Amino acid sequence: MSILILDAGSSSVRALLMDDDAQMIDDAVSQRAHNFDVEKPGQVTADAKQVRQLLESCVDDVLAHESAKSIRAVGMGCFVGNLLGVDDHNEPVTPVYTYADSQSADSVDVLAGRMDLEASHQRTGCRLHTAYHPPKLHWLKQTHPDLVDDVALWTDFATYCYCAWFGRPVPCSYSVASWSGLLNRVEQTWDETWLEVLGLDATQFPQLADMDAVQIGLSPEYAQRWPALAEVPFYLAVGDGAAANIGSGAIDADTLALTVGTTAAVRRTVPETSQQHTPFVPSGLWGYRVTEKLHLIGGATTEGGSLYEWARETLNLPDEDAEAQALLEALPGQHGLHMLPLFAGERSPGWWTDASGVIQGLRLGTSSLDILQALMEAVALRLAMIADQLGDARQVYAGGGALHHSRAWPQMLADALGVPIHLLATPEVTARGIALLVLSALDDTPLARYKVPVRDVYKPRAAYRDTWAQMRQQQQALYDHMRALSDD
Repeated sequence: MSILILDAGSSSVRALLMDDDAQMIDDAVSQRAHNFDVEKPGQVTADAKQVRQLLESCVDDVLAHESAKSIRAVGMGCFVGNLLGVDDHNEPVTPVYTYADSQSADSVDVLAGRMDLEASHQRTGCRLHTAYHPPKLHWLKQTHPDLVDDVALWTDFATYCYCAWFGRPVPCSYSVASWSGLLNRVEQTWDETWLEVLGLDATQFPQLADMDAVQIGLSPEYAQRWPALAEVPFYLAVGDGAAANIGSGAIDADTLALTVGTTAAVRRTVPETSQQHTPFVPSGLWGYRVTEKLHLIGGATTEGGSLYEWARETLNLPDEDAEAQALLEALPGQHGLHMLPLFAGERSPGWWTDASGVIQGLRLGTSSLDILQALMEAVALRLAMIADQLGDARQVYAGGGALHHSRAWPQMLADALGVPIHLLATPEVTARGIALLVLSALDDTPLARYKVPVRDVYKPRAAYRDTWAQMRQQQQALYDHMRALSDD
């Protein structure tokens, strides 16, 4: 038996098969790369139809695999915080506005005076920021009113795909909705306060349900295209960050999950209890949902593997093995550089809308390896700031493709966070998490039953503790200085 996993990420879409132990089945994966559109300042959008067609092509490929004859369920993870307007026939009216699109920056300032921001943060789990829907919807109404008039439903990419495949309205999961900034996490409804401020109604958004509200019965068109899936249950999509947390094995209060993919995040899962239904969200972080009863508290950065790839493409660096060895032998901060790695702006922990990257201290003797080291250390410092707001942790489970490119980065993270980093044996934490959530729902199996495969453990080096503390103070001073200049 197998599980079909659909993974719509920020840089590629994939379909793959996993077995009942959430292990990938050999040669049962298909992937297509895609790029967000960035033509205009602040624009980071996608073409919904184009990305959907790429994902469907991946499904076509995987269904040709022998193990596809025994698919018993489908699960999906998706890049979240995306907004898409469709018409009455589920045809896209707008592009997909992604979490990284900052064209609505002016609307953040306008809306700030119309809302109790602290109350909104605790109610929705999200800050007022361009990563979320309220500024985007306000900006669209102000700048593209004709486009808005043609929108029958404000939805997301995953729900749009499901509606296309089933030929009928499909609910949006609490998990995906929680990344919008519009979900009332107490009531588990679209937030009435924000809807009133934006002049919108809950009927203009999908119905809401938990991820186990399975959908069965593809439309005639897709039943003919994918007969192996015609009567297979599709579980509602979950946020890729939520899936990554589960796939990392961070399902108890003592363990944090750290993921470094295109972007990066540090998160803790918090189950609901009779005493605490909705956990408090620290000021620099967010509160999302994995499922109806499982919360996700954490913070995400816009920087991560994307900066490593930028460095590899832009700087004259040695091969990755030589690079990693040199970085492991280097003293932390020996380059004398101070850096804000905010090349694509900032989300957690400061939510500075106009942030940009800064490198301070460049000299003629600065090497490309110095810049790379400073860049990777700077990302580690940003993640350590998020981890501090999450409170004490005994260990960190870390995954994501970027950490498998350099042996030095996990060690930097252990030093910066001051706790052991358990590097997972597989970079497939998101796909694994989707599979585990589906298997748990299918078989009523506790998530704790599935053991986490760990490849290496990196312990913090006590000799460098003070150096990392000083580097963190220097980065914070640079951040405060640059933000003050921006505010002036």
